[in-house]
Amino acid sequence: MQDEFSRERDKMVEEQIAARGVTDPKVLAAMGKVPRHLFVSEAMKAYAYQDEPLPIGEGQTISQPYIVAYMTEVLGLQGGEKVLEVGTGSGYQTAVLAEIARDVYTIELVEFLSLKAQEVLGGLGYPNIRFKIGDGTTGWKDDAPYDAIVVTAAPGSVPKALRDQLKISGRMIIPVGVEFQELVLVVREPQTFKEKRLLPVRFVPLVSIH
Repeated sequence: MQDEFSRERDKMVEEQIAARGVTDPKVLAAMGKVPRHLFVSEAMKAYAYQDEPLPIGEGQTISQPYIVAYMTEVLGLQGGEKVLEVGTGSGYQTAVLAEIARDVYTIELVEFLSLKAQEVLGGLGYPNIRFKIGDGTTGWKDDAPYDAIVVTAAPGSVPKALRDQLKISGRMIIPVGVEFQELVLVVREPQTFKEKRLLPVRFVPLVSIH
């Protein structure tokens, strides 16, 4: 599907994502296909493919394209996975995941954002996304376990409920911290969890209603 923004999207993938070391062809293809400009307001469309996060209302943001690509690549998705996303937000990361994974379950606390994302993603015709409005810190237990979990807002520490909803050998990418945040990769092993700190980031806080 070609659109007026396709050249900007190609440039974004080449200069912001591939140039910084993202090499997974599935991730690069997804980033080159998903129309990021549809996930921001009319006023922000001109900035949709720039190298920065953008406001989407309700105090939330759509993440910088590179960070979306990096977080997706770290999960190592092959195409058959069931993925949980905590923090639907604009729905942009959701779409990128849906391009690669078999099924995407996405939770958003703010009803307005979830409904707007559902409208945009529905218009793009993704059949493999399920939505829930609620507290993401408790995960989506009914459909656990998950092959991968992506968290797009930062808690002070990794929520136990999310760890417990990972499959054995499942991978979770999550920003952790308050003043200083880092992206953390959590891998579930048979008897324990391994954590690896990856890079400093800046996300909005992950809000819990419990």
